Amino acid sequence: MLPKLSKCFSFTASRDWLYRHSFVVAGLRSVITDLGDGTTMHCWVPKLHKPCKPTLVLVHGFGANAMWQYGDHLRHFITRFNVYVPDLLFFGESFTSRPERTESFQAMCLKNLMEAHGVNRMSLVGISYGGFVGYSVAAQFPEVVERLVLCCAGVCLEESDMKNGLFKVSTLDEASSILLPQTPDKLRELMRLSFVRPARGVPSWFLQDFIQVMCTDYIEQKRELLEAILKGRQLSNLPTIKQPTLIVWGEQDQIFPLELGHRLKRHIGENAEIEVIKNAGHAMNLEKPKEFARQLKSFLVDADSCPSPPLSFREQIQKTFSFDFSKS
Repeated sequence: MLPKLSKCFSFTASRDWLYRHSFVVAGLRSVITDLGDGTTMHCWVPKLHKPCKPTLVLVHGFGANAMWQYGDHLRHFITRFNVYVPDLLFFGESFTSRPERTESFQAMCLKNLMEAHGVNRMSLVGISYGGFVGYSVAAQFPEVVERLVLCCAGVCLEESDMKNGLFKVSTLDEASSILLPQTPDKLRELMRLSFVRPARGVPSWFLQDFIQVMCTDYIEQKRELLEAILKGRQLSNLPTIKQPTLIVWGEQDQIFPLELGHRLKRHIGENAEIEVIKNAGHAMNLEKPKEFARQLKSFLVDADSCPSPPLSFREQIQKTFSFDFSKS
């Protein structure tokens, strides 16, 4: 009965609709923006952007779409920030006919998208591949990014790491087959690598339904995105960034091992701090949502709400009476 039911009712599509509804209820609206030159990007944007609030951009990784990756965390930030949740190119409703596949091109398009919505300063959270893009935004456009959160983002990987056995997979083809699953068995393998305690006994028809709804669009282009982040990558070519940065990592991440998190902390230096979530894997935002949200809130919300240091007597006089001491 259940396999037959799955043919006329999609649990994945229904869950997707619920997430979409929750975004609307949270005060966001779905907008597609034409950036020109064959590039369009979709983004969830505030129905009303409030200038008195800072802006927070939540950038997804591979896997389910941005709504699934951030839907359970919106409530922590929606009252404090103007929240934007974009689809990167070849995800959701974002697309380009241009041939570029690098994270630097994704970053440029993301920056142009935010400019089109009138946003010139933001804090940014990037999960996994979204962290690659977020890091590139911070490096290319330092005046745009105020604070940066990188979640299980193997930005510091090198092409040689795959050959040297750092990862569970040893070739790009194998990585693509797992990160872009097209069969229930490959999706199970992705779940085993992403979670410390993956769900067991999930029926194949349920997994196939998820694949059909979430994993069948732009397969070749996404494979090219994976190839672009790996090909010729060397740590020595990675620019450093100056923004305050929080690195959050699952202790038992099998996609991007924790060593890459510590490597990233050393590369950025004193401007970065690292928090390791215990008993969590690559999908820590789903596996440990409370701890994940707590780390983000501590870095983004608490920092934003910290009171300014008291003004000196001289500064109080100058502010109150608009008096310029330099001219006295």
